[in-house]
Amino acid sequence: MPMIKGAAPPPPPPLGVAKALCPRKANNKLRRSTHMGNLYRILQGKLEGSSSQGKNSKGRKSAIGGSAGGKRGMADASAEMTKRSAYFQQIEEDVQKHRKVIMEMKVAISSFQTKDMDELIKFQKHVERHLEKLSDETQVLARFEDFPTKKLETLRMASALHLKLKGIATDLKNWKVVPPLGQLLHKIKRQLDALERTKYEESKWFQSHNIHFDFNILVQIKESMVDVSSSCMELALQERRQAKAAANAEIGSKTEGTRKSCAKMLWKAFQLAFRVYSFAGGQDDQADRLTKELAQEIENDPEHK
Repeated sequence: MPMIKGAAPPPPPPLGVAKALCPRKANNKLRRSTHMGNLYRILQGKLEGSSSQGKNSKGRKSAIGGSAGGKRGMADASAEMTKRSAYFQQIEEDVQKHRKVIMEMKVAISSFQTKDMDELIKFQKHVERHLEKLSDETQVLARFEDFPTKKLETLRMASALHLKLKGIATDLKNWKVVPPLGQLLHKIKRQLDALERTKYEESKWFQSHNIHFDFNILVQIKESMVDVSSSCMELALQERRQAKAAANAEIGSKTEGTRKSCAKMLWKAFQLAFRVYSFAGGQDDQADRLTKELAQEIENDPEHK
């Protein structure tokens, strides 16, 4: 994903959403840096020049619905109803057979509230165990007036998001930072982009249905991302030192190409560090030290002087 010159971090979310996303500041080891933004602008100017690249990606999804023209004859309609009669009979049987359980779920789903994500997952699984017995969930529930269908879908969304974030946190915690670094950086950026796209929208949607999603796991994800970013910077610096040593021992086009490749990788690692810093809202002492070292190494490269 190309970087836009001079791009500032995204605007803060509304106050209510911000509180939901960052409820435990005391446990966050990350803090704002006094030099990160300035270093990024300086290095971007050196490496990418003065021309700015912008990207207007205004995509609109439009659904064009069409209805089949023409009228069906009475014979066709009669044949269709005969074919589907068994289907509708099964739906009516489910309505009668599961009426008591469905009415109980209607009340339970409507009144369900929790800040405990384990309790959310447990409740959603309990609901699914009953709904999976229905021949056609949508048709059967439609027979029950004011069944909280949107609340049910929101419960499913919240459960899926929690499991997804939990999986990302586990992946980042166990991530092995090894070459090739370029592929690793691309994979991390995709994870970061996915989080940026969903965190605020999902929170507002959950709150509108009175579901208090616990976004504290984002603090863990942010800290883990900073740790992975730091490991990437360390690896980039290590590859740079090895390239320097090889260049000192042997002079030629091959070593020169390796040196240039490492220089580009340093800039990519710094770009990743800046994006992680912007997303996480800060960085720890190790990341702060590495970004300074990385910036100095880039500025001292003969190609950028």
